[in-house]
Amino acid sequence: MTDQPRTRQELYDRIRETSKEEFILEEMIRFGFWPAQGEIPEDPADEIRRIGEIRRELDELRRENSQLHNEQALRKEMLKQRLIQSRQKQQETKERREKERQERAENWHQRKQQEICYLGDEVSGGINNTNYNEERLQSYQLPLCNTAAQIAAAMEISVGQLRFLAFARKTSHISHYIRFKIPKKTGGERHISAPMPRLKAAQHWILVNILEKLELHGAAHGFRPSHSIVTNARPHVGSEVIINFDLKNFFPSISYKRVKGLFQSFGYSEAAATIFGLLCTEPEIEELELDGKTYFVAVTERHLPQGSPASPAITNLLCRRLDRRLTQMADELGFVYTRYADDLTFSASGDSLQNICNILRRTESIVAHEGLVINEEKTRILRKNRQQEVTGIVVNEQLSISKKMLKRFRAALFQIEKDGPDGKRWGNSNDVIASIQGFANFVAMVNPEKGAEFIEQVKTIKNKW
Repeated sequence: MTDQPRTRQELYDRIRETSKEEFILEEMIRFGFWPAQGEIPEDPADEIRRIGEIRRELDELRRENSQLHNEQALRKEMLKQRLIQSRQKQQETKERREKERQERAENWHQRKQQEICYLGDEVSGGINNTNYNEERLQSYQLPLCNTAAQIAAAMEISVGQLRFLAFARKTSHISHYIRFKIPKKTGGERHISAPMPRLKAAQHWILVNILEKLELHGAAHGFRPSHSIVTNARPHVGSEVIINFDLKNFFPSISYKRVKGLFQSFGYSEAAATIFGLLCTEPEIEELELDGKTYFVAVTERHLPQGSPASPAITNLLCRRLDRRLTQMADELGFVYTRYADDLTFSASGDSLQNICNILRRTESIVAHEGLVINEEKTRILRKNRQQEVTGIVVNEQLSISKKMLKRFRAALFQIEKDGPDGKRWGNSNDVIASIQGFANFVAMVNPEKGAEFIEQVKTIKNKW
């Protein structure tokens, strides 16, 4: 085989690889028209070969230069493509993250429709714990409401509304209570926190469906069916000694944690107990004005509000152990014990009177152990030689109203019947007719015979005026 060109194209390629002069020289050597390289000293053909080498070097340099320019262009193009790809990737990432954000928002929205995951600082620790004691709940015949969704469904409200009512805010633009003060019969003022309608409805549901289904101690007479100040006073009629105690700051002393623990003791989950506890408690609030806006700022820990329909029943349930312990102590010392809300009453006669000091000392100890405080300024020991009262009812010989009070009431009725109700007052109400009607009914509850007389006189006044 020969490496000589066989076609015109191969000939052209061969010439391009060297040069026209070199190709002619090689052909002349091959055909014998020129001696081979190295046979002639200072061969003129060497010049042709050097020129050819220089041309090839120049061609190589041109190729390298061309490749260098091509690399820069390619690099620039590559960077451009990378930038385009990067922007596309950024856009894709942005779209993906936005889609994920929307999915998370939708999932969170759906979750909020069924769950409550947070109700404020320091109260949300067990909000996800829905474990409950079914056997205990069934033994009390209580509704099995252990999640936010179940509670909301039972109350016929949405989970969002339940969250709004239960949320523990340190500072808020809204308040679920109307707060006011009323004068006490014994002097001073009573702070009332009346819940707004929606919260009141939730508290009433708790009262009817949970609290009223639980058994109370027999010594408790306040705020329960078929019991009153009359049933509280009756066991003490005719006693030689009456001892009255008053619990200091009764409702404010019942903390949120105790209320939550009470609901857990019924068998409810921690999540449900947290919600019930928050619905039934509130902190003291200071109302502030700033930049034309009203802020309600919590200044105390949460506690039972006086004014909630659920608060009295909760205190009765929390005081079951207190009532049991005080009843047991009273039985041991020969005394009779009853309780009406925050009023504790003991009575005795005969040899049991020697245990008065024990009653005083041990009652204070038991009350303190139950997390309550006795108002020592209101502790009274009433003997038979003076008027004995239990929750406003005289019990010396029989249930009756103070003679001084009845005398004042007769005088008031006489003046109102004679001159009319204008400018007259009875009690703390501005509606004098409603006030005398209420007091007449109160007398009838204690002494039906005298009460009937007063009720007829009030009817006469109402017909006349």
